[in-house]
Amino acid sequence: MPSERRIEADEVQKAIEKMVVDIASRHKHTDPLYIVGIADGGLTLSRRLQAGLEERLGREIPCGIVNITFHRDDIGLKPIPKMFIKTDLPFYLDDSAVILVDDVLFSGRSARAALNELFDQGRPDRVELAVLCDRGNRRLPIQPDYVGLTVETTPRQNVRASLSNTISTADQISIYSE
Repeated sequence: MPSERRIEADEVQKAIEKMVVDIASRHKHTDPLYIVGIADGGLTLSRRLQAGLEERLGREIPCGIVNITFHRDDIGLKPIPKMFIKTDLPFYLDDSAVILVDDVLFSGRSARAALNELFDQGRPDRVELAVLCDRGNRRLPIQPDYVGLTVETTPRQNVRASLSNTISTADQISIYSE
C-alpha cells in the first residue's frame, strides 16, 4: 500500500490534545458525560480521550463501545465478521451527554449507524461527534462537533488512522490510493 501522505505521531498527539481541550471546555459541568467509541476504529481514540478528559476535568468519565455491524446500510454487501466487539455501555444512557468517537469521518454512514445503535440502547439527552480525522466527501448531513485534523481527500483515496494502545509515538495517519 503506497502512502501518498503520512501524518506523523507528534501531529496526531497534538490533534488528540486539542480535542481533549475542546471537549473539556464545553463539558466542565456536564453530568453525566460519557465517551462511546465506535468499534473498531474509535476504540483506542475513545480511551485516549477518556484519559485526557479525566485528567483535565478531575473526575471519572465512563467509556463504552458501540458495534455498528447490524446497522450498516451495506450489511448485505459485506460479510459479518466471525469475531467482532460487542456493544458495551456500562452506564445508563437516558438523559446523559454522549461523545461518540471515531477515528476517520468520511461519508457519514458509520456515524449514522452508530447513532442507530446508541438509540437502540437508550435515549441520551444529547450526542456529539468527535473524530480524529475529517476527510470530507460527506454523503449524509453529518458533521463532527470536535475534529483533531481536517484533510482534503478525493473519494477514491483511503485514510487509515493507526493509534497505538501503548505508545503514542507509534501513531500515524496514512492517506493513500490503491
